[in-house]
Amino acid sequence: MNSVHFVLQGKGGVGKTLISSILYQYLSDKNINISGIDTDPVNSTFSGYKKLNIRKINILDGDRVDHCKFDALVEIILNKSGDDHVVVDNGASSFISLCSYIKENAVVELLSSNGIGVNFHSVITGGQAIGDTASGLGFLAMTFPDVDIVVWLNKFFGEITTSDKKTFSEFNVYKDNVDRIKSIVAIPLFHRDTFGKDLEELFSRRETFAAAIASSLPVMTRQRLKMFWTAMQAELDKAQLI
Repeated sequence: MNSVHFVLQGKGGVGKTLISSILYQYLSDKNINISGIDTDPVNSTFSGYKKLNIRKINILDGDRVDHCKFDALVEIILNKSGDDHVVVDNGASSFISLCSYIKENAVVELLSSNGIGVNFHSVITGGQAIGDTASGLGFLAMTFPDVDIVVWLNKFFGEITTSDKKTFSEFNVYKDNVDRIKSIVAIPLFHRDTFGKDLEELFSRRETFAAAIASSLPVMTRQRLKMFWTAMQAELDKAQLI
């Protein structure tokens, strides 16, 4: 079955492109035909992965988002065949615009009627952005009450707990939408000074895990990247996305 994965969050700098690249690589490793679309009008990081099949769509008309330019996105998704999957990375600055376009044009219904599974992915992060990311998830759930959401937990910026020590499963946004949350994916967190440094350098190079693990990087760097990727794949296996 064809499927599209929209990565959506209204807060910037919380790991949307990281999630898009991980999801793309995971599906590719499962021998699924996969392509990506980068609609971020400000930071086109996803399309910077030259070894991945990513298409950049310019959604700007001058300095504003042109809703009509999202038409090209839908055309690409509809023209996929077989069991193809598409990962769409969208920027924080166009979060409301894309959500509005999808809602107003009944895009979910259109894709579903053409046999395409629709998946929304959103991220909750620790630290100062915890409230903003929870609000972004809540907006997504409210706007699309009939679409299941995959929630990614990113602890890179801190533990995902409130000031009164509530964990994500105790958040109001979770309790209000628990029947809508298809699965929860926890991004593995290892030691920042070793694993964290290696991962940051990997992402800054826009390099895939497969390429890095098979490269001439120092052996312990490759070992740590392999450990992270193995843990990440196991977490995604549990999420049963395919």
